[in-house]
Amino acid sequence: MEDDILDEELSMMYEESAKMKVLDSSTFMKPVKNLRVKKPLTLQRDRTVQDAVTLMNQKRGSCLLITDKNRLVGILTERDIIRKALGEGKSLSSIKVEEIMTANPEAFEPDDSIAFIINAMHVGSYRHVPVVDEQNQPVAIVSVRDILSFIAEHFTEEVINLPPHPIRKTKEREGA
Repeated sequence: MEDDILDEELSMMYEESAKMKVLDSSTFMKPVKNLRVKKPLTLQRDRTVQDAVTLMNQKRGSCLLITDKNRLVGILTERDIIRKALGEGKSLSSIKVEEIMTANPEAFEPDDSIAFIINAMHVGSYRHVPVVDEQNQPVAIVSVRDILSFIAEHFTEEVINLPPHPIRKTKEREGA
């Protein structure tokens, strides 16, 4: 009887491990279209930085892809706004996004691998990278959060079962 229960438990464990996703180098060779990403927020290059801030606030975004005739020409982040506009005391309603955007950002296509995205983010210190179609029209934006979510999916049980706070050693001496 006990052997039957043990066999059943082992069987269930093997079935679960077969269903688990494996995270290895081949995992990162999958195309970027396998990531769950948001549709990009876009804005025309001749709009003001105030328009960009308003759109970011409305859509709760931290990055915009800047377009001209629906083609990617730049990327604008919160960091760009702080450093290049506010940091220099410029009026947000008087400057165009094209004046402070990062022009011609490195962009990827849906069939490019996740590894290429991670490498670009690492080497270029990017927190967001655009994904475009064959006509250079924005189709997605990949964020560091998207990459972390992809990795966390491979360790669902380990992440879900963590205690609410890290277990740390005591910082105070004990005893006399």
